Amino acid sequence: MEEAVQVARELGKELGKRGIPVFFYEEAATCPERRELPSVRKGEYEGLMEKLSDPKWKPDEGPESFNPKSGATVIGARFPLVAYNVNLKTGDLAIAKEIARKVRFKDGGFPHVRAMGVDLKERGMVQVSTNLTNYRKTNIPKVYEFIKEEALKRGVEIEGSEIVGLIPLGVLEGIAQDYIKCPQFSICQVIEQRILEFE
Repeated sequence: MEEAVQVARELGKELGKRGIPVFFYEEAATCPERRELPSVRKGEYEGLMEKLSDPKWKPDEGPESFNPKSGATVIGARFPLVAYNVNLKTGDLAIAKEIARKVRFKDGGFPHVRAMGVDLKERGMVQVSTNLTNYRKTNIPKVYEFIKEEALKRGVEIEGSEIVGLIPLGVLEGIAQDYIKCPQFSICQVIEQRILEFE
C-alpha cells in the first residue's frame, strides 16, 4: 500500500504540472475529509467551480482554478473494491432504494458497503447496486442474503446478481467459506493458484 500511495502521489504531481487539479483519496488522501471517494466527487463536474473556490477544497496538486475543458481528477490508493449488484423482480425503484439504505454502512448497514437503488427500465426491474470496499470485512454472501431477506419481506424475489469487473481470488474464498459453509476452504486449494506459487 505504501508503494501504491507513492505512485498515486507521483502521478498526481505530474498531472498537476500539466494543469489539471488533482485530489487524492483513500490511503493517498491528505486529509480525513478526502478519504471517501463520494465526498471528493460530491457536486460532480457541475459543482466543481464552486468547490474549487472553497479554501478547504484546494486541490492537492495542480491549479486552483476551474478549467471547463479538463475539470479535475481524483487519484487514490485503496483496497480492491468489489462492485456487486442484485437485481429485483420488480419495477418499484422505491423498494431498491429502501433496501440500499438498509444495507449501506452510512445509514447503519454493513461496514464497508456503499449502496444505491437503480432503475433498470430497459429490463423492467430495479437493482440494489453495491460497492464492497473491504470484502474481507463484509463479503458477497452477507450482502446477498440480507438483500434477499429484505426483498422477500416486501414480496419481491431476486432475479439474479452480477459481479462487475475483476475481483480478487479472496472474494471467491469468502463465498466458499460463508455461502456453501466450507470454512476450511482456502485459495491454496485452487489449482491455478498453486501453479502460480511454484512458477
